[in-house]
Amino acid sequence: MQPCLPIETASPKPRRSRQARAMWGSRVVTIGGDAPVRIQSMTNTDTQDPIGTAIQVKELAVAGSELVRITVNTPEAAAQVPYIREQLDRMGIDVPLIGDFHYNGHRLLTDYPACAEALSKYRINPGNVGKGDKRDKQFGQMIEAAMRWNKPVRIGVNWGSLDQELLAHLMDINSRRAEPWDAKSVMYEALVSSAIESAQRAQEMGMDGDQVILSCKVSGVQDLISVYRELARRCDYALHLGLTEAGMGTKGTVASSVALGILLQEGIGDTIRVSLTPAPGESRTQEVVIASEIIQALGLRSFVPSVTACPGCGRTTSTTFQELAKQIDDYLRAQMPVWRAKYPGVEKMKVAVMGCIVNGPGESKHADIGISLPGTGEAPAAPVFIDGQKAMTLRGDNIANEFHEIVENYIEKRFGHVAEHV
Repeated sequence: MQPCLPIETASPKPRRSRQARAMWGSRVVTIGGDAPVRIQSMTNTDTQDPIGTAIQVKELAVAGSELVRITVNTPEAAAQVPYIREQLDRMGIDVPLIGDFHYNGHRLLTDYPACAEALSKYRINPGNVGKGDKRDKQFGQMIEAAMRWNKPVRIGVNWGSLDQELLAHLMDINSRRAEPWDAKSVMYEALVSSAIESAQRAQEMGMDGDQVILSCKVSGVQDLISVYRELARRCDYALHLGLTEAGMGTKGTVASSVALGILLQEGIGDTIRVSLTPAPGESRTQEVVIASEIIQALGLRSFVPSVTACPGCGRTTSTTFQELAKQIDDYLRAQMPVWRAKYPGVEKMKVAVMGCIVNGPGESKHADIGISLPGTGEAPAAPVFIDGQKAMTLRGDNIANEFHEIVENYIEKRFGHVAEHV
């Protein structure tokens, strides 16, 4: 028998992009370079309502969003931005705010300096900042504001609002080629060129390239992958990833996970947003949860302890393991806002809740703490494994509550000791 070749461990390739910094008070969020991949989100409140907007920003930040974008589309909205920042500071929420500007950002940043100062970053869309001669002037006004207040900018190109003059110019060039590109390739080039040329114009005006982040958002998975591969090949600016309209429910979740997962695995991307359409009554924070799950699944960062649970089969007709797995997962997530400071490292903990003897004991041994519940026809006993060793066996009708208590005690014993020495 021939010896097997060693299997190379798969891990995302590192990306060496520039660094941008979004700041508010003592809070500095670094994007790009050696910084971890950051999570962003966006409110869907009316920014003219400072209390409602501040509350939603807080919810997103508590869920794990490291930057939150708000719409700044009218003078009334711009006037409220400083009050939103003030409300957040009173609540102890130091998450940086990003101003999302379209069409009139040059006027709002000029006419409302308190808004320009309160924001930590500006999003500029070169496709709708103006037309003809006005485009360069109005784009320049926004860059000047960013330099005046020392703010980074995201130059965000979107295929739904692409610069039509640039697209027409590239189509004209393409028509004269001996072998013209297809229409989609021309559009890809327009997206990438618009982003890079806009960044270069900002630098020509005196802006530090480290303060520029680029994005080229589309709504198709394969389109996004193609565009960002080319964008990453042609520049070293920090890159923001996201499908521009991911969609609802499983469609939006799967599309975002596939597209962003592939790019992050290739070392492309420094910050992400999952643009998920919430289901009626669903919390806006779901997009933050999905973004964090994508990053954690790739092994890039850890945000919450992971719970491994089997899918169930004919051997597991009881729903006990499903209920316990959900109970533990919900509990761990709910406690993380407090635990981040109290129990350093707890986010890397692994818990296994298994439903029968086939994989239960083995999977539980691989977790920090695991339980193998009895399947159909198995003895009514549930062995518990702690740090790879069988620690005890639970029996009776109170297994779920007893295991919950064991998990709590394990966290206190293992990670509380760490906190004392930090």
